[in-house]
Amino acid sequence: MMANLHTELFELLDITGEDATDCARLLDTPPNEPVLQAMEAMQERLGAFPADSIRADGATEMVWIEALLRFAPSAHNYHLELGISPAVSAASLADVGLQLRINRRVHGSFGLDTWSWLTLHMAGNLFRLGRLQFHLVPAEDQGSDWVLGVHIPEDGGLSPSLVDASFEEARSFFPRYFPDKPAHRATCDSWMLDPYLAKHLPDSNIASFARRFTLDRCSDAPTDAIYFTFRQRGLQDLDKLPRETSLQRVVLERIDDGGTWQLGHGHLSL
Repeated sequence: MMANLHTELFELLDITGEDATDCARLLDTPPNEPVLQAMEAMQERLGAFPADSIRADGATEMVWIEALLRFAPSAHNYHLELGISPAVSAASLADVGLQLRINRRVHGSFGLDTWSWLTLHMAGNLFRLGRLQFHLVPAEDQGSDWVLGVHIPEDGGLSPSLVDASFEEARSFFPRYFPDKPAHRATCDSWMLDPYLAKHLPDSNIASFARRFTLDRCSDAPTDAIYFTFRQRGLQDLDKLPRETSLQRVVLERIDDGGTWQLGHGHLSL
């Protein structure tokens, strides 16, 4: 019954099932001081275009879940005040529900070990436009004043047509709502841009996606491919993981051969 009191919020954030019940319990009592402090930290960042997530500050995971839930309407209202459609705002904030479901799949229980990632959404400058998420931030170099960081939610394929549509939407969305922050470049930091992947799965949608970017550099990220392919933290018990798809086999065989997966850091012109 408690979840029914929060139907509108949970629909906005796409929170369902057991997660809705557990979230409702957090909202059933007034927020304590740590929750209020976490909300205040997010309020300070709203509209400030931060590039980085809020880092761990001693507050518990449950504190941050509750704070994210309570603060989400502020982020939603900020979007609407900019003239952004309720549908785009909801699609962007629905990552909360998705991350809760992923956490339950990874750990078998309610929680949100990716809470820090979701503080970016609450700052009001990260948007889901079709298949991809785009994060508008100041550029780190002098090549452009602003840049779009590209992120890939797990809930779908990466067909070229879907990716094309997302980039096309981004090209019109950001100049419309943020005309004073022109972004002429997009960047992506992902294990999917590791050249090893495109070499061994050259005809895959992942390889097609990676080829859109000019690769600037790579950095070691030994566990990323395992986490995003199998939703397992760490490199233990790899022999127990499935090898049913070509992607699963490539990810595990590289580690079997003594290799290390990397993050590819790339860019493209918009």
